[in-house]
Amino acid sequence: MRVAAADSQDAFAGFGLPGAPGGSAFWAAVGAPSSVPAEGGGWVTLFLWRGSSPVTVEFESWSEPVALRRWQATDCWYAEVRMPERLRVTYRFVAGDVFHADPFNPAGAGGERSIAATPDAPEQPHWPVLGADAVLPLPRARIRWASERLGGRRTVRVHPAGGGGPVVLLLDGDDWLHLHPAVTAFDSAVAAGEVPPVTLVFLPAKDRVAELTCRPELWEAVRDELLPLVAESDVPADPERLVVAGQSLGGLSAVYAALEFPELVSRVACQSGSFWWTPGALGAADPLGGAVGGVIAERLRAGVDLSGLRVAFDVGEHEDRMLPHCEVIEGLVEGAGAAVRVSRSASGHDRAGWRHALLRDVGWALRV
Repeated sequence: MRVAAADSQDAFAGFGLPGAPGGSAFWAAVGAPSSVPAEGGGWVTLFLWRGSSPVTVEFESWSEPVALRRWQATDCWYAEVRMPERLRVTYRFVAGDVFHADPFNPAGAGGERSIAATPDAPEQPHWPVLGADAVLPLPRARIRWASERLGGRRTVRVHPAGGGGPVVLLLDGDDWLHLHPAVTAFDSAVAAGEVPPVTLVFLPAKDRVAELTCRPELWEAVRDELLPLVAESDVPADPERLVVAGQSLGGLSAVYAALEFPELVSRVACQSGSFWWTPGALGAADPLGGAVGGVIAERLRAGVDLSGLRVAFDVGEHEDRMLPHCEVIEGLVEGAGAAVRVSRSASGHDRAGWRHALLRDVGWALRV
């Protein structure tokens, strides 16, 4: 949401920026988006761009895009965006059909995105601040997996954090390799004693909708093909103790696996699971407007014993339409006998907001 634009350079001074907008002192002081308290609560956050052409700032799932305004005849473009309390959000600038990370913000998420946080957003220990041009460390160990059940070939990276241990299967693994430095974060959390030594298995998706909705093929392939390859690799790993970590459709798939493959999946870290999903939901005008809890709620109400399951649920506190779907699943899973942990992250539907929950909840799932 955009608020009224500044009508004098004094408004920029309120964000801690000296000198005339567009001047050398002004640009020398610009860093990550800065926030000031908003009247009535929340924050007003200033986004800045230096250039000669119009730009728009796009946010990950939280807000509609906001067009920046030009300050007089300078190269300064700006938007003052009203934000709620406790928000961490991924964003990018769009100039024409080209996407850009924020060149002033040291916190990047891949080459085209940056991360902003309001001053009251909780810290995310163990996740380093890396620029958009940073090259994230890739695990040396990799498995070339040609799956008979799923078809095609894919490269699965494997990393023994703290020397290795129980397998943590990270769905949408490429995002945790190339956008968010999970290797570094898990190494740090293990060294701090917050997560036991684990072996991270980064599973990329070739077709998220086909693989991560409620279908058995992925989990048959993981059980019969991938985990034996992990066990045969040179990386220390305990595939018998498996944690599945997934977000969005990945969270849906992780909980589905716990229901339908309990001998395989008994520990889950689920962030913002897409529990609105039904077979026809993605083709509907309003995918989230169907039955609350979707097919997972229907399956749980049919009766299932989950007394052997540990599942940590997290969802962004600003995901207003996701919350009812997640809340009903949380209650039904706990009612079926599972050990359940529930939390809310200071974000919308955004991987930048789920990062701390990922570490914390993997540690909790293994704490037995």
